[in-house]
Amino acid sequence: MRRWSASVTLLGALLHTASVFATANAGIDRDSALEISQEAIGVAVRDQALALADGSSVRLADFLGQPLVLNFVYTSCSHICPTTTRNVAAAVGKAREALGADSFHVLTVGFDTRVDTPDRMAFFGVQQSIDDPGWTVASMTEPAVRELAEDVGFSWRPVTGGFDHLVQTTIIDAGGRVYRQVYGRDFSTPLLVDPLIALVLGREDGAGGLFAGLRDKVRLFCTTYDPVRDGYYFDYSLFIGIFIGGGIILLTGLTLVREARAR
Repeated sequence: MRRWSASVTLLGALLHTASVFATANAGIDRDSALEISQEAIGVAVRDQALALADGSSVRLADFLGQPLVLNFVYTSCSHICPTTTRNVAAAVGKAREALGADSFHVLTVGFDTRVDTPDRMAFFGVQQSIDDPGWTVASMTEPAVRELAEDVGFSWRPVTGGFDHLVQTTIIDAGGRVYRQVYGRDFSTPLLVDPLIALVLGREDGAGGLFAGLRDKVRLFCTTYDPVRDGYYFDYSLFIGIFIGGGIILLTGLTLVREARAR
């Protein structure tokens, strides 16, 4: 009986330990995390301070006036974060080709505040070959990270060996509101680039004057994605066709008017 009682006690302790371990490593609930992420669309992001490796600091407000691509990483991650960042970099390169080098900003923030120091973040940028002058890698204090994550709907949770987190890239518009969420490591290029094209070329602020606004609308209408080469190009053939067709109609009309007058 004593042996049986001791075995039962030991089994109960093992089950309790297993339950605690499983709870601690449960990770995030994907459905709930996606719901929180989608609910953040339209939310105005609060201003926060960010620390850089050179000892200087910037603020989120410094990025306003242009769209901002934001993603969270933790530098001790060996696979998910590096892979996602490289895919973001590839899509950013396509967007730069279509929109210009200074048309939007990119910001990568470390959310493991105990480890992701400014120097670690800078080294992470070097490891991922981030050389885009419009791309900032930065650290934040824990309260600031929590507020920013809340604003953009980013979820994470510590687990054994690292963190379980939503693989999310957020697009923020020029006014500082969450515009679009892109999920996963291996997303297709248009998921990130198309919203940027819409924000940059479809803006209604009148920047650059009437001519610049009309030019942007034409570029927005004519920007086409080519899945074969995974890139964008400007297809002006429709406008050329309209111009030629309009010219033919105009010449035909003038000819008819002349004949009518001659008669």
